[in-house]
Amino acid sequence: MNKKIYIVLTICVISSIVTVCAPFFGMESITPADVIEGGSQVKMDIFWKIRVPRVVSAYIAGGALALGGMAFQAMFRNPLATPFTLGVSSGAAFGASLYTLFGTTFVLLGVTGQSLSAFIWALASIMIVYGLTRARKGFSTATMLIAGVAVNFLFSSMILFMQYISDFDNSFRIIRWMMGGFGLTGYGAVKSILPFVVPGVLLVFLFADELNLLVLGEETALSRGVDVKRTRKILFFATSLMTGGIVAAFGPIGFVGMMAPHICRMVIGANHRYLAPVTLMFGGMFLVVCDTIARMLIAPAEIPVGVLTALLGGPFFLWLLMAGFSEGVPGGRKRLKASRKK
Repeated sequence: MNKKIYIVLTICVISSIVTVCAPFFGMESITPADVIEGGSQVKMDIFWKIRVPRVVSAYIAGGALALGGMAFQAMFRNPLATPFTLGVSSGAAFGASLYTLFGTTFVLLGVTGQSLSAFIWALASIMIVYGLTRARKGFSTATMLIAGVAVNFLFSSMILFMQYISDFDNSFRIIRWMMGGFGLTGYGAVKSILPFVVPGVLLVFLFADELNLLVLGEETALSRGVDVKRTRKILFFATSLMTGGIVAAFGPIGFVGMMAPHICRMVIGANHRYLAPVTLMFGGMFLVVCDTIARMLIAPAEIPVGVLTALLGGPFFLWLLMAGFSEGVPGGRKRLKASRKK
């Protein structure tokens, strides 16, 4: 069996085991026998109505955020490019906060107004970053990152302003929601993010070969027949769709999109045909583990999972900054060529 397929299957098995086991961990002890044989009604309610939808939500959110980070890193050939660092998460958070501030409520074709608002502003933020980058002659990843940081600060400051002018209840809701978490997750949240995540994931998977060529450079991709502008627009749409839906439901959860793709790249290489499914599964498993730790560490209280991922992501971010890499993802060009020879 191809070694890479073996790795993909191994990650699939491990992530499945972790996801299935995670609902059994928590302040209330629940064993497999309780679920199979039927324990007390309280335990069954905790397991099926609270923990299972929470774990499923964390898995979907982690996988989608990780896949979005992988796509951005390949498109911009930069290891620091993620929905979080490029301001997409902040744009989505601004859209969702704006919806909360006005206090309107509507559902369009099963999609909440908060999710739509988050998606629109997520897409707007990445288009602003891309437009600012292209406004200068010559594409520069440094310019792109600076533009992303600037947009991130701009939307963050606007969220702070909205908190300031909101009443106490809305202000508290925005603050708590900005920390990210799955504390109030139910099956409704799972249903609300699927229309955003499923099309986004499929689009990224369909463009795996184009991502392989974009890692080698825009000129190389153009010479191989890739319509770079069209590909980027479609992937911007896909990543904004995923990020907007997740941020609207669970708040901005940072650094998953940065850490997961790099860890997976070290394991399976830079060929996106294999990297994409591994990143999706690893990202989901990673956020499930983080959320399980977050709800058990100081039980009966719990830490917002966004706080925990930030604690892990900060040192990882510094490591990336200090690690030696030239343009592009660390070792991306070398790993992609090496993976193609195998």
